[in-house]
Amino acid sequence: MAPAGPGPVSQRGDIGDIIGDSGASPVSLCGSIGAGPGPVSHPGDHQRPSGAVRAGPALPAHTREPLPEPMSARLYNGMKSIDLPGKSAGLSEQITKEQFVIFMSNLLKGNADEKISIIMRMIAKTGGPLKGKQIQEFTEDLITSVVHVLSYRKELKGWSLENTRDSSSGVKALASELLSELKLPDGTKPAGSQLLETNFDRSVIEDWVYRVPQISVFLSVVIRQGLHVLHSLPDQTNDILNLVPHCKGIKGRGVVSLFDIPAIIYINSHLPAEMQHKWQLLFSSRLHGESFSQLCAHVVNKGPCIVIVRDLDGFLFGGFASHSWEVKPQFQGDNRCFLFSVFPTLAVYTYTGYNDHYMYLNHGQQTMPNGLGMGGQHGYFGLWIDSDYGKGHSKAKPRCTTYNSPQLSAKEDFTLDAMEVWAVGDTPESAGKKGKKSILDVDPQAQALLEMAGKSRQSEGLREPMEEDEDDDDEN
Repeated sequence: MAPAGPGPVSQRGDIGDIIGDSGASPVSLCGSIGAGPGPVSHPGDHQRPSGAVRAGPALPAHTREPLPEPMSARLYNGMKSIDLPGKSAGLSEQITKEQFVIFMSNLLKGNADEKISIIMRMIAKTGGPLKGKQIQEFTEDLITSVVHVLSYRKELKGWSLENTRDSSSGVKALASELLSELKLPDGTKPAGSQLLETNFDRSVIEDWVYRVPQISVFLSVVIRQGLHVLHSLPDQTNDILNLVPHCKGIKGRGVVSLFDIPAIIYINSHLPAEMQHKWQLLFSSRLHGESFSQLCAHVVNKGPCIVIVRDLDGFLFGGFASHSWEVKPQFQGDNRCFLFSVFPTLAVYTYTGYNDHYMYLNHGQQTMPNGLGMGGQHGYFGLWIDSDYGKGHSKAKPRCTTYNSPQLSAKEDFTLDAMEVWAVGDTPESAGKKGKKSILDVDPQAQALLEMAGKSRQSEGLREPMEEDEDDDDEN
């Protein structure tokens, strides 16, 4: 009689893929995990349930350090939930090779039923039904682990925990946004304290994981980078490869971005696929000064951009411009543009189809509004930065007509505290040419006057050196 094996895993032919590149045997990896973490702990938890597995020195460094203990415990619970045909679970705390292989295969390559069974046990050892608070804690642990392991493995591609805003509020904001997609069978979406106390059954969790791809992507990152298994295989999807974009233009400049790592991951996932691989800093009010002319000089004709601003109340919000900014009195862009909020809530607001007022940039005219705007209409933008730099508004009663966004700032008319603009994707060839900037680049008012007169730009006068595209920013 053949020994009991992984069963469905071997039928998919995944065993060699799963264990071939880990650098350690599944038994040593998971045997150590089995001897290690106890139950998931959260702030305020002081008592360990009786019979729980205590953390011990056997937990290897490559698991203990890349992954926070709560996630190690969740992985352990997921592996222990695998029932092996013909084998009793027994009293052993160790993870068997078969459990490890089935866990990896089901979680990374399994069907919905196989994947959800494990995720349910990772959320709570007892499985379902699950309270919203348990799902919230799991989601926050998962996002925390992704940020932690990418930092530990030096996979943040030029970003770091030092050159971005603190990620702790970003973790909660992203978890809250993902949880907002939990939908009961009758179609309602509980929110706030109601969500935390609501019971969700297996079918709801399965639907949620299916509709929120970040959960599966984050779990894959935790497995691949946390356990250092499968991390170098070519089957990684673009969701994983472009999870974090390469960061350019910030190294050595003493700038701490207005973005946090979870927000970068979330906003980047909403960009067109061909623009997700790189962000390059074009403008920072702390580097280039608080000047609308300077803003225009650094963002005009530089390709698609992300604008983020912080008002004096600490609210963070912005928009994605799908086309190069041009100084002209007409709306521009297309339906790939969107507005977003980063703090106090994280959310993306896409076009409604109501109008095509995607993006607007004007300067130096008397008859049309001068400033940078996205969505809505003149005098009533979803996001507006006035040419009288420092003033802005976000008007949406009840919602911005173009993007269905709410008021993004703390006050309808706000005072600007800081601003950044990031080029996304590859820089347009016209912007990538080295050389000097024309006086017309620095003075959009002169450019606008020429365009109004129907004259093309002739000046190739004094140009200032463009900032280098720092190839070594990726070294954390």
